[in-house]
Amino acid sequence: MRKPISLILVFVLFLLLVLIRVFEDELFYDPYLLFFKSEYLQIDSPRREVLKLTLFTSLRYLLNSVISLGIIYLFFKDKSIVKFSTTVYVIAYVLLIALFLYFVIHPRQEDYYLFFNLRRFLIQPILLILLLPAFYYNKIKR
Repeated sequence: MRKPISLILVFVLFLLLVLIRVFEDELFYDPYLLFFKSEYLQIDSPRREVLKLTLFTSLRYLLNSVISLGIIYLFFKDKSIVKFSTTVYVIAYVLLIALFLYFVIHPRQEDYYLFFNLRRFLIQPILLILLLPAFYYNKIKR
């Protein structure tokens, strides 16, 4: 009985990640969403409110991280994996938000592609996509 409940919870958490992505325009302030959907390599950086952008990007990272940690816990039922993952998420946030702020404050057209990819780590659950297979491989290797 416990396994079906865990699978349902994992499904619900993945659904939450999808909903964050689907409703990103309505939920978060991010002028770069439209910017990166256009021909961003040929146009100037959009107008933005740096503090508001940073807060909403941080909120999105936090939501994705908490949901991802829940998924990791439900998959492995191991608190040490969740602690390690939390450490990875915190260190990644500090490094990524510092670089994100640099690119937001000092926009240069030649850095847009790098900024685009770096920003993905903050607004999408890419770390989950990296950590789940790594932990699974480690588990079957033992």
